[in-house]
Amino acid sequence: MNVTIYVEPSQAANSVLPLVRSTVEAEITRLELALEMAQKRLAPFEQRYQVASEKLMASLTAEDLDGGDDEYVTWAGEYSLKERLQTKLQQLQAVRYGHPELLQQN
Repeated sequence: MNVTIYVEPSQAANSVLPLVRSTVEAEITRLELALEMAQKRLAPFEQRYQVASEKLMASLTAEDLDGGDDEYVTWAGEYSLKERLQTKLQQLQAVRYGHPELLQQN
């Protein structure tokens, strides 16, 4: 899924598009860091139970974990957060930038 952001011709267009691009790139960096932190929080669970988080969500229950409900909720919550961050990151990484006048030249 690619999304292209176009800036309509105006006096400010040349300064607005780089601003939009730098804002999106800053958010990408923030999401990458948040995703890395989420993975670090998941790692102890995955190591302790020798199970990937995906399998937890697919087949394990709180009764399968030594820590019971609290541990399950924490692990599942971290995994859900990681998935949301990954989705947002992929969406922003798919953004392309263009200018309508450039399209008319093709």
